[in-house]
Amino acid sequence: MQLKFTDEQKRDLEKKHYGIVGKHSAVQICDWTKRSLRGEDECYKRWFYGVETFSCAQITPDAMWCDQNCIFCWRPMENMLKKEIKEKVDDPKDIVENVLKQKWKLIVGFKGYKDIDKKKLDAALNEFPSHWAISLSGEPTLYPKLPELIKEIKKHKDVKSVFLVTNGQNPEMIKRLEKENALPTQLYVSLNAFDLASYQKINRGIKKDAWKRLQTSLKLLKSLKTRTVIRLTLIKGINTSKEQLKKLAKLIETSQPDFLEIKAYMHIGYSRKRLDLTNMPTHLETKEYAKQMQPFLLSFKYLDEQRLSRILVYINNGKNRSKPKPKRWIIPPSKWRFKTKRKE
Repeated sequence: MQLKFTDEQKRDLEKKHYGIVGKHSAVQICDWTKRSLRGEDECYKRWFYGVETFSCAQITPDAMWCDQNCIFCWRPMENMLKKEIKEKVDDPKDIVENVLKQKWKLIVGFKGYKDIDKKKLDAALNEFPSHWAISLSGEPTLYPKLPELIKEIKKHKDVKSVFLVTNGQNPEMIKRLEKENALPTQLYVSLNAFDLASYQKINRGIKKDAWKRLQTSLKLLKSLKTRTVIRLTLIKGINTSKEQLKKLAKLIETSQPDFLEIKAYMHIGYSRKRLDLTNMPTHLETKEYAKQMQPFLLSFKYLDEQRLSRILVYINNGKNRSKPKPKRWIIPPSKWRFKTKRKE
């Protein structure tokens, strides 16, 4: 299989304001970056960890392909069933260079807005992005040159953080990142299922051993020499009963990541074809679900939350593992370049 956009896929992505990068990559300016540039508010990652929202490059080296078909995904996962990637792919250096060009084109139009923070905009346009979020769309661990891509990004002196979000279906790539000294600043593994049956219902991985693969990736989190996170998406009526929450908590406790993010499913995009509005928990409901999990999360302590994103974050206290307690801040508030008042 070759990673290469069709003309139809390009048109669809451009209509959604993606910047097309080469044969299979993309960049997009998220709503939180836009809010930050307007001085309105910041992404929860700013408030939780200190990353620079205004200087974020939200990218994917694999925009249209995934090895899961999650029912809650806002992307058009119906088009993502593909085989193993074996053909030639774009070079990491070319991807980074073209991301910068496309990102600049997507942001430069903000000069025409009156309510823009000009200092932030100048930094966003003229500096190498300080934060890189490798997620956006598709599954980035399917890109065979991912270690080289992360090293290409991290070699720039202005880079303060690189986040990688994976569905955990390719533990061999996580091992490669570690072996090749290419681990991101923070590695996320997404979790939504509590056993094989729930995985097949919610995530619908295309590999025969998909559930086993996810479990293998989760087991790696406790020992990786980088910041690790489990991102748990709660879907009301699907994985939110008391017994289901207990099973999820025990799986998380066994995995021992540095941080746990508990967030609500959002009823947006293509997920509306598969789920109901009633499946989207309110923030108060998400907090209540988290409260029900807490007795079984013996290693984790509540840290913070953001109501607009319907998300809570917990930190591992380090008592049940060999790694020390993680530090919360990547960039501490005392070193933030631009101050934005928190809205909540």
